[in-house]
Amino acid sequence: MLRIDKLMLAAALSCAALAGGARADGTVEVLHWWTSGGEAKAVGELKQAFEAEGGKWIDSPIAGGGGDAAMTALRARVMAGNPPTAVQLKGPGIQEWAEQGALNDVQDVAEVGNWDSVLPPALAKIMKYEGKYVAAPVNIHRVDWIWASPEALKKAGVEAMPTTWEEFNAAADKLQDAGLIALAHGGQPWQDATLFETVVLGIGGADFYRKALVELDDAALRSDTMIASFDQLRKLRSYVDPNFSGRDWNLATGMVMRGEAGFQIMGDWAKGEFLAAGKVPGEDFLCASTPGNGFILNSDSFTFFKVSGEDNLKGQKVLARLIMSPEFQKVFNLAKGSIPARTDVPLDDFDICAKRSHEDLLAAIENDTLVPSMAHEMAVPRSVRGEFLDLVTQFFNSDMSSQDATTRLADAVQRAM
Repeated sequence: MLRIDKLMLAAALSCAALAGGARADGTVEVLHWWTSGGEAKAVGELKQAFEAEGGKWIDSPIAGGGGDAAMTALRARVMAGNPPTAVQLKGPGIQEWAEQGALNDVQDVAEVGNWDSVLPPALAKIMKYEGKYVAAPVNIHRVDWIWASPEALKKAGVEAMPTTWEEFNAAADKLQDAGLIALAHGGQPWQDATLFETVVLGIGGADFYRKALVELDDAALRSDTMIASFDQLRKLRSYVDPNFSGRDWNLATGMVMRGEAGFQIMGDWAKGEFLAAGKVPGEDFLCASTPGNGFILNSDSFTFFKVSGEDNLKGQKVLARLIMSPEFQKVFNLAKGSIPARTDVPLDDFDICAKRSHEDLLAAIENDTLVPSMAHEMAVPRSVRGEFLDLVTQFFNSDMSSQDATTRLADAVQRAM
């Protein structure tokens, strides 16, 4: 939970309510962490749509940390009585801010737009607080993707995308033998955790994933299955080049794009980088799900903070309506690499990777193998997520044994709960 004194927060928000002049067309200041090529192009679509309605868009991008730096800045802004109009936020973080009384709702916009009828129920629940929408989802991301360079795979003699971790390891060995980097990766905690959760899904399956990474079941966290997951994560570490530390994820994508590396394990925002560079899926790059027969869900959304003034309030409502319009959901997700949050948007113009993502999403819903991302703040509070990230990164950058990692992780999660 966010540790913000409610009286201090109330005073800060009261100051914010006094700010702002009148602008009939609406004004929004949008805080986000979409700064790479594909991401910047996607958020630019939202800016353009808002300005086309006569509104004023104030862009506040904060790069780095998979959103961690942005959340630090957000806390400072709220406590200073100067919250942004809208903030890229997701998962339990939405409810945490709502519990602090920091959010405006856009329930009237949602009712007019019939959001309940077009959003997956599990996603709609995340967007609400006490039955009212306080956030609007822009997309559905899949985390458990493998991206590959056809050029690198051909050079190494890898004939097909791997479907098991054993096949992945064998292909990675061939890539290394051919003098290539097997796995493009950036040494940042959230990237390490992304690898970890895909491995947990692949080794343990969806039920085990939920027990360990969502329900935080102590027996699951200390189990032999978790030890096996760390064993595979150690194997992945052996396929990473020596210069990985601190590398941004999009730079790792560039390594695959140039054929320097065979694989990258990353959410489908990586596809946005390929598309922004003019690459064609199925020809210039390949996509396949990581092993596990599940679907790790991540969803970007914008949450509306408690601001005042006619221009700011109108800006929030206009932004909420635009985000959930079928036209924007299509254009945005074509640029971002994800698929629409709305289930009624036709996918005729989407690429083969997006269509597979949609098919796998529907199958995962039917088979109960849809799981929320721990690494990307969809599953557990930030305090617990922080313990996962710290431990996984320590393991990834040391000779810690899998048994020790499992014990330390379970102990750390218990302390954070």
